[in-house]
Amino acid sequence: MPIRTNRGRTAVYRRLWGWPLRSPRHLVGTLVILAVVLTAVGILLPKAIGKPGQTANGPGASATATSRPGVAAPVTVTSTLPPRLTTQPPPSSAPPDQSGVRVAKEWVTAWANHPDGTTTEQWLNGLRPYTTEEYLAGEMTTVDPANITATKVTGEPQVVSSLAGSMEVDVPTDGPKVRVTVAKLNFGWRVTKFTQAG
Repeated sequence: MPIRTNRGRTAVYRRLWGWPLRSPRHLVGTLVILAVVLTAVGILLPKAIGKPGQTANGPGASATATSRPGVAAPVTVTSTLPPRLTTQPPPSSAPPDQSGVRVAKEWVTAWANHPDGTTTEQWLNGLRPYTTEEYLAGEMTTVDPANITATKVTGEPQVVSSLAGSMEVDVPTDGPKVRVTVAKLNFGWRVTKFTQAG
């Protein structure tokens, strides 16, 4: 078993680690010094390393002062506020476009045109010139024309809402009133949705 002496490296370490435990006053003093050192390191270390977005010359340094060929110039932070989430303003209303109203009426006329024996494919082909391909190939394929009670348009369309690029139009039929949503695309107005009421 080794003999412990008061000399050597081990004895020095023992005195260092044992000093805070000699009295409550030593312990409190050690804790205060430790807190000051940790606080100083916490303050000085980020300044020594540099925060993201700051140049080596400081936050106010010019980005072009240290630019080198082939190396992107550093970005200077101009605001310490967190970025805001921005929302787009609601679309503004616009006067009704008669071309869109006409497309809505022609679409409902084709929608109500389903004589006995009309297949779903024939009926969809009649709607194709007025409908977006996505809507025609999606939801419209689930509609059975034999279940449609309307056979003709009975009045003039009424614009319910009109925005810069879309409109909702009610078209009366001898069955339910049909509300059609039309959107203005690069090649003209097309139907993107419809609902029945009554």
